[in-house]
Amino acid sequence: MKPIQMVDLAGQYARIKPEVDAALAEVMRHTGFINGPEVKAFEQELAAYLGVKHVIGCANGTDALQIAMMALGLKPGDEVITASFTFVATVEVVALLGITPVFADVLPGTFNLDPADIERKITPRTKAIVPVHLFGQTADMEAIMAIAAKHKLYVIEDDAQAIGGTYTFSDGTRKKSGTIGHIASTSFFPSKNLGCYGDGGALFTDDDDLAKRVRRVCNHGSETRYYHEVVGVNSRLDSLQAAVLRVKLKQLDGYAAARNAAAASYDKAFAGIPELMTPARSAQSDHVFHQYTLRVKGGHRDALKKHLEANGVPAMIYYPVPCHLQNAYRSDRFPAGSLPVTEQLTHEVLSLPMSTELDPEQLAHITATVKGYFNP
Repeated sequence: MKPIQMVDLAGQYARIKPEVDAALAEVMRHTGFINGPEVKAFEQELAAYLGVKHVIGCANGTDALQIAMMALGLKPGDEVITASFTFVATVEVVALLGITPVFADVLPGTFNLDPADIERKITPRTKAIVPVHLFGQTADMEAIMAIAAKHKLYVIEDDAQAIGGTYTFSDGTRKKSGTIGHIASTSFFPSKNLGCYGDGGALFTDDDDLAKRVRRVCNHGSETRYYHEVVGVNSRLDSLQAAVLRVKLKQLDGYAAARNAAAASYDKAFAGIPELMTPARSAQSDHVFHQYTLRVKGGHRDALKKHLEANGVPAMIYYPVPCHLQNAYRSDRFPAGSLPVTEQLTHEVLSLPMSTELDPEQLAHITATVKGYFNP
């Protein structure tokens, strides 16, 4: 059996090596390393795939979130509602801009923002909501957009973990994750479902004026070289990474299908284990399984993790400490106990290997090892 990894990037590369190598060689040939033709082509191809008017590449997913907030004109003193059960980047950029992060709790099944708690957290200073489409499943965007419309708020989708997923509205309308709010950000970190071979990110929007502002912020606040209309940043998706992403974009739906097949194997294997709660599936959103995350009940999570690792199965805890309890973001407004679902999840969640390259032998070993812990 091949060694099991959380994400098998080497195995994935082997399958697409000829195309990737040729794409990289073409960039080396023309040497247009910054804003080369691959960047524009990738932006156009991803926009067509998502069904959105504008895709703007940038240096990474954290930059993408920051640029979205800058382009929307959010200022110190404004409040942004988001999840505490997320990677810190979502909150980090809010704080860096002098904006106040306001934490809403998440739903215990999907781990995504609870719309009812969002509404409870709105104040006169609230300017935006940042739903994080966690682990590969889109948040309840119909409810979130209705709340935003009612209170005249922006919605910035954090789509770093759910790119390629589809959300279905109550009227049957279907939209890709990241194309529902006013603007969305994503990351192309190598382990993402659509990942490059370094850092990369992008923003999506249907708003022509907002897209123009985003491009200006990305380019030092400038539309014309050496003339700077606003304070900006230097954040670009380079041509080598765009070349890789063009190849991998063609594989994205196949990658999601492979991940769903692995998830189905896990679901079936764990169905009879009362201590395990397999990932809930939203009625509105499909799942692209950036992570396959169990809830492990009865205090078994940490011991199960050790058992897996002792038997050659990596496992990860996303996320052991929620943002509102991190030293950098603690406040009297959100003491321990203020987000009960979030805090419970941090003691229960455990993510198993999830990769496009998982084979039947590896899946059998992973599931047998999990089951062996509960039935030695």
